[in-house]
Amino acid sequence: MENTSRQQYAVIVLFALILASSLTSFGCYCSTSRLVSEDMERALALAFKEQQSDVISQDTILTFNNHLQIAGLRGKATLAVDTHGQTFKAYAHCSEATIFSLSDQRPATLLWVLTGFWAMLMWYRRRQSLLGEPLALPITDGNAFGGLTYSESDGRFYAADGSNVLFTPMQHQLMEMFFLSPSHSLTKTEICNALWPKKPDASETLYTLIRRIKPVIEQHSNLKIESDRSKAYRLEAK
Repeated sequence: MENTSRQQYAVIVLFALILASSLTSFGCYCSTSRLVSEDMERALALAFKEQQSDVISQDTILTFNNHLQIAGLRGKATLAVDTHGQTFKAYAHCSEATIFSLSDQRPATLLWVLTGFWAMLMWYRRRQSLLGEPLALPITDGNAFGGLTYSESDGRFYAADGSNVLFTPMQHQLMEMFFLSPSHSLTKTEICNALWPKKPDASETLYTLIRRIKPVIEQHSNLKIESDRSKAYRLEAK
């Protein structure tokens, strides 16, 4: 239930970020569109005032561009004449792409980056959740000890919550030996002969294996490995 609530919360946050990013981007576009319209109307009015005529010529376009305060509009804004009415009416126009390029999209871009990061985090958490999903069926043939269960049918180790505990091949073989031993203890000679039968002296290799497997065991169970003067090793509950 708690996991489901977290997933629902994550989805709500994702949609909220998408909505906030879209609204911020649209708001910046609309604000810039108003400024652009005001600048073009003002520049056109000044151009007509200077030439004392509402006829559009090459000089009108040049004068119009000179009066534009938004530098990004110069050369991109166009002049046209509306012929639908009874009288000619000149107006200035620029493309939506130009307006968008002039708008400050930095806040929206930051929100979109945050949205993408949140989506990637959701995907990663979901993937981790699926990899560590508990077994659907209980383990009936398991050898349980200290919160760790060894299933002889599939040769895997499972934590108390049913998630699969991953060991390296050598670590897995050592854990099998511990669990199959009635006393959960093994001598150094037994381990070395089983894991490195052709190695004359595997003391250092065994020491490294024990050192690396300890944190894995302690992370997923209530077990620990005790050493008897490095002559024997015992798996016992904390």
